[in-house]
Amino acid sequence: MRILITGASGAGTTTLGRALALKMGWNFIDTDDYYWLPTKPPYRLKRDHSSRLKMMLDELNKHEYSVVAGSIMNWGSKLEDSFDLIVFLYLDESIRVERLKIREEKELGRADPEFLKWASEYDIGPSYGRSLTKHKKWLSERKCKIIKLEGDSAVQQRCESLIEALPNKP
Repeated sequence: MRILITGASGAGTTTLGRALALKMGWNFIDTDDYYWLPTKPPYRLKRDHSSRLKMMLDELNKHEYSVVAGSIMNWGSKLEDSFDLIVFLYLDESIRVERLKIREEKELGRADPEFLKWASEYDIGPSYGRSLTKHKKWLSERKCKIIKLEGDSAVQQRCESLIEALPNKP
């Protein structure tokens, strides 16, 4: 079984993904680890498309049960349509941007104003990358069950809701 947890930056996909994988004893994958090359500081150089896709599929194929957190839009149907369940997280822009600011300052020592501006435009559609409109269109093209979670509820509560909703409980 494969679960994808996706949404805007700062919506909590990684936090929920890690918690769910830990609770279930499943493999956890953060798409950022495949999208970005390891650099210091991080998130500066993108990995080429074919390499990240191959790496991701290889990792998924090693495990019967995986939770993937992040965006895989435009990675290719072989990956995009390989999930049994997709969870879409939506969170108000002000909460997301505040979370991102705190995370960036903690991990990188400062928050990048350009990144925060890009993230704040998710609902209206930034000129590049993820947007609410693009995510909704992408979700409408998927073949598996989709669960939409809105608002800022506790991670544990979200985990329990998702476990109850699993199409084929292990």
